[in-house]
Amino acid sequence: MASTALLWLSLVGIIWLQIINGTNTNFPAYSSQLKQLLSISQLKLNGLAFASDSGKFFGWISGVAAIYLPLWLVLLIGSSLGLIGYGVQYLFICNKISSLSYAHIFLLTVLSGNSICWINTVSYIVAIRNFPLDRQVAVGLTTSYQGLSAKMYADIVDLVSSSLSPNKKAKAFLLLNSILPLIFCAIGSLMVRDINGEKGNNTKGGFTVLFLMTVATGIYSVISSLVSIASIKNVIGTGVFLLAPLAVPLAAKIREMCLNYRDTRVYVIGTDNRVEVVIDSGKETTEFDQEVDINHSIGAKEEIGVLVMLQRIDFWLYFFIYFFGATIGLVYFNNLGQIAESRGYSSTSTLVSLSSSFGFFGRLVPSLLDYFFSRKKYTISRPAAIVASMAPMAGAFFILLNDTDLSLYIGTAIIGVFTGAITTLSVSTTTELFGEKGFGVNHNVVVANIPIGSCLYGLLAALFYNKEGNEDGKCLGMQCYRYTFMVWGSLCIIGTLLALILHARTRKFYSHIRS
Repeated sequence: MASTALLWLSLVGIIWLQIINGTNTNFPAYSSQLKQLLSISQLKLNGLAFASDSGKFFGWISGVAAIYLPLWLVLLIGSSLGLIGYGVQYLFICNKISSLSYAHIFLLTVLSGNSICWINTVSYIVAIRNFPLDRQVAVGLTTSYQGLSAKMYADIVDLVSSSLSPNKKAKAFLLLNSILPLIFCAIGSLMVRDINGEKGNNTKGGFTVLFLMTVATGIYSVISSLVSIASIKNVIGTGVFLLAPLAVPLAAKIREMCLNYRDTRVYVIGTDNRVEVVIDSGKETTEFDQEVDINHSIGAKEEIGVLVMLQRIDFWLYFFIYFFGATIGLVYFNNLGQIAESRGYSSTSTLVSLSSSFGFFGRLVPSLLDYFFSRKKYTISRPAAIVASMAPMAGAFFILLNDTDLSLYIGTAIIGVFTGAITTLSVSTTTELFGEKGFGVNHNVVVANIPIGSCLYGLLAALFYNKEGNEDGKCLGMQCYRYTFMVWGSLCIIGTLLALILHARTRKFYSHIRS
């Protein structure tokens, strides 16, 4: 039987990997400074944002690598790509390298963007394999921490360079982007692994504790984004919250040691949809019940490869739902620095931290609902949950047409919450619709829509921006992004309709697995 302590330790390792794996999400925090340092136009800056996302075009390579290589090696390869991609850019900005053209920077950004796929692939695979009965819960809980990534990087930069110029802060971001993932992946390679053995352990207590810790972390993140807190206290507070999940594998290890010390004998008696674990220590008998509801272990429609998947109508519906939903949200965040600047909002890093915090809760909510309500007959399917997430996003873009700072806060928060929710839901949706065995390749093909959207949506935003700008290519005022928000909001409405169609097509499947 697999060690419960090792299972929980692998989950803690995934949490740590996810919080450092959002290097592309902090791009808005230094994009304006990067634009000035490189003396590039808005169109070229948009090209760099696209380059970061276009690394996902090659994300399928990490899926194939995960099939043939040890997972620890996949992690180290991914972090090494990030070290090269961001590290060389850092050296260039610091004038240590002087012969790089814009094309070189573009290719380095593609490389660094691809590095994220490798770390995500390992995280998803381990979470799904180690917690097959709670895969939505495990994936959602861990990936929610990626929503805090931008805030963590911003907090560290504020700590080490609070008195420095914006240009030096941009350098600090690139330096952290290059070295932190490598450090964490080296540590994570010792913790994040596919644990062999029986994995149907009772996980209710552990997940409950982790959810409480995760919610507390998110609340702290939101409060620290809105309230001025000393940088050193902010970093220490975040560090404490990130170390707290270690209590779960530690408690599991202590329990295992106590059971071994008492020479405990365990008998597993299976009945329909019920498992009874009887622990006989020779002195007393204790029973633990674990109801294994079919909702908690939703199987895939069938196991299919990527070539077959590409021939399915459901795949293309799903692809364009993501394209008209979460991808637009990600492009919005890529442009958040320029959006805030055009509206005269000076504290861009605060806005980025706030969007990161709400994105964190957005990623977490689907897992909370799945964990506490999955045994109820009225729980909704993944496509229905995506419908419920898409509609508010459409409304948020129209809220942004108002020129007040409050509307900027509200719109950004809504987009953050539901972009995060769709991102989390998509992992389980891919597994359920197309199977677990080919997940590493299949899901990377699905998210390949992100660079396509980054290019098209970002280009659209840049064209509108330049059209309304002055001779220097700089635009100030609500008109800079008015038409962009209208187009993005309309596309979200189309995505909502597509999600309704996918829900109708898969309703019979989801009804069957819940019967």
